[in-house]
Amino acid sequence: MSRQQSTGFTLLELMVTIVIMAILLALALPSFQSSLRSNRVATGTNELLASLSLARSEGIRSTRGGGVCSSADGATCGGDWDSGWIVWTEVDGDGVLDAGETVVRYSQGKQQLDVEGTAAEIAFDGRGRIMASNGEAIDLAPAGQTEPARCIQITVTGQTRMLRTACP
Repeated sequence: MSRQQSTGFTLLELMVTIVIMAILLALALPSFQSSLRSNRVATGTNELLASLSLARSEGIRSTRGGGVCSSADGATCGGDWDSGWIVWTEVDGDGVLDAGETVVRYSQGKQQLDVEGTAAEIAFDGRGRIMASNGEAIDLAPAGQTEPARCIQITVTGQTRMLRTACP
């Protein structure tokens, strides 16, 4: 009778492979965390920029205005920017979300992202200009940290600009 060789891994080979993978994972995980934080900030920034652009374009389209404000419930303005924000279309042109005005979009707050705004509401008139006298700014950073930070500045003309630092 002939003996057949069985192919496969021994228990020792499997244990050595698992130990090597654990060491490599322990070395790679800290740098991966910084990539995740940076990605969260970039995603939140893009979402807020899209909401600001939508509010401005809704304001121009309706000729009465539109706006973005912080909102915790998705129906009324109030709270802080960490809770989320809503985009609405103006009916009366006063720059405040009132009864009868349409909420176009609601974005929930992100748990691992700190969002700080200089104003609770950012309203645009029918020509797309901001209804504040000196513009607004919104800071985004990972929760409990200062870096990587993004600053969204809204000029008096309603244009947005993103800076890769905290707002001055």
